[in-house]
Amino acid sequence: MAKDFDVVKYFLQLLDEDKDLSSGIAAIRTLLMILEKKQFGTIHILHTTMREAVAAMRNTDLSIAAIVSAGELFCRFITLSLDDKHMEECRQIMLNRGKIFLTKLLNSRQVIAQQAQRFITDGCRILTHSRSRVVLKALITASQNKKSFHVYVTQGGTGNSGEEMVKDLHAAGIDCTLILDSATGYVMESVDFVLVGAEAVVESGGIINRIGTYTMGLCAREMKKPFYVLAESFKFSRLYPLNQRDLPNEYKYSRKHLNDVSKVHPLVDYTPPVYITLLFTDLGRLTPSAVSDELIKLYM
Repeated sequence: MAKDFDVVKYFLQLLDEDKDLSSGIAAIRTLLMILEKKQFGTIHILHTTMREAVAAMRNTDLSIAAIVSAGELFCRFITLSLDDKHMEECRQIMLNRGKIFLTKLLNSRQVIAQQAQRFITDGCRILTHSRSRVVLKALITASQNKKSFHVYVTQGGTGNSGEEMVKDLHAAGIDCTLILDSATGYVMESVDFVLVGAEAVVESGGIINRIGTYTMGLCAREMKKPFYVLAESFKFSRLYPLNQRDLPNEYKYSRKHLNDVSKVHPLVDYTPPVYITLLFTDLGRLTPSAVSDELIKLYM
């Protein structure tokens, strides 16, 4: 690969070409392309190049949570146990590992969708927040399995992500209703459970997700409704926020506002594990307390 390879341009192009591609998967595909085309003299240079690439991608105006966790896990996985090997041999091993890693993650939505099927039953009423690709996959899979249910979808704050979710659900023949974010409490008493995605799963077993998820978790707990999270394992992050203020600003705000966040609202919030019933992941169904053990396994 030429020295003038534009990491950010390639990364954004992947996302532009496939609207269903998550930023974490796009980051991994970008790192894999660098690994495939570029020559490295030492493992140290490779690590440095990968870190610089992740830093460049996280400097875009996208949510950085999945970019950071996916990049860290990818680099950790491909560089395990490479002592006493020539650099070219190491590169080939890392390429093979990287492709295996990507293939596994590309299948993760389907695995998670299957995990959730026993909970999506005929006649149930589901509340979800904004648009989540993995939640959409789970709902479409349930519909294809001849289950009939109704989904309430919040608008999801700024943008039209909730409207896009409703459009996707309608296209799949699934009954759904678009509601205001402020109607969460009103609707909560009539639903059977909440089903949301996540931009990151943190060490405590809590999640970082689109703003309003925490409010939904509070309402669900107060009304004793199960709160389920669907999240791919590449979103498992070594963060441990204690509250909303403890979440780094670069996770909460767009890049253009980081110099002064006093007059802008955050894009994401932190939902503590106490509000989460179960997490459905490609590693299996997990209680929030089990997340830290899985993180240790992933990063060992």
